[in-house]
Amino acid sequence: MAKAKPFIKWVGGKSQLIEQLDAQLPADFGNWENVTYIEPFVGGGAMLFYMLQRYPNIQHAIINDINPDLATCYRTVRDTPEQLIESLMDIENAYLALETEDGRKDFFMAARERYNEKNLDPIENSTKFFFLNRTCFNGLYRVNKKGLFNVPFGKYSNPTICDPETIRKDSELLQRVEILNSDFEATFEHAHGNTLFYFDPPYRPLSDTSCFNDYSKEAFNDDAQIRLKEYCDRIHEAGFRFMLSNSDCKGKNEEDNFFDVLYGAYQIERVWASRSINSNPEKRGKLTEILVHNYQDTKSNNQPNLFQLAANENTQIVAMAVNQ
Repeated sequence: MAKAKPFIKWVGGKSQLIEQLDAQLPADFGNWENVTYIEPFVGGGAMLFYMLQRYPNIQHAIINDINPDLATCYRTVRDTPEQLIESLMDIENAYLALETEDGRKDFFMAARERYNEKNLDPIENSTKFFFLNRTCFNGLYRVNKKGLFNVPFGKYSNPTICDPETIRKDSELLQRVEILNSDFEATFEHAHGNTLFYFDPPYRPLSDTSCFNDYSKEAFNDDAQIRLKEYCDRIHEAGFRFMLSNSDCKGKNEEDNFFDVLYGAYQIERVWASRSINSNPEKRGKLTEILVHNYQDTKSNNQPNLFQLAANENTQIVAMAVNQ
């Protein structure tokens, strides 16, 4: 049976980290009743779709993103999936019928120009969003200071623009999800009772050339990271639980203690993540990310986390050989 999954490609998507994120949830999360789950930076939604399928005790979910086109996309998938599928099939058939790269590039540029007019109805806007996401360079979503999408054409030979099964599965799950398009702090008023926040904000760049947080025309700089931490304090003081992901500054520069100091009052874990977005293949590979949470007991209990297991990999192999 097919599962719901992200309907778009998104830089920093959490599909590869799901097991590690799940292990860091509150130890008794599966036993919470009538859970409210909140993601103030939903992005591609890998964690959202996982949580809704894995934990039926989540009765209500709230997702938010400051990108209005992404929020529109989620609403369109939720509310009018069949109309979206029909529209996507039309644009996919028209695009794939073009036999030359120049012809496809012209089609892409015309779609990008139309999308940037910003006066489209939800179906057309979401159709163009999907199309550009599947045919642009590296599946990036980047806008300029005016909020206009400016990622160049990607040379894919046979991209899947319409995936009806995924859209229908996602639409089904999204029926119990409220979709916001606002600042992340607007999610607080939706928290009540057993509430868990998961934050996956634009990551703090590890270098001047690794900044991929231009998902909206509003910058997410260190001041915004500090404001987010203060919002986490507010959540903690109100008695709610939160977990947060971000880049690990220390992995790049041992003296960069930005997050270790900022979140010093909370639990900080480090996990392995693969990154393939760098234009230089030699700079792609594994690096650490941080996970911050405001509770002691996690599902992983006292077992070593995957970061520690990877670090001790050679020792384990030797031990297995001895036992054999």
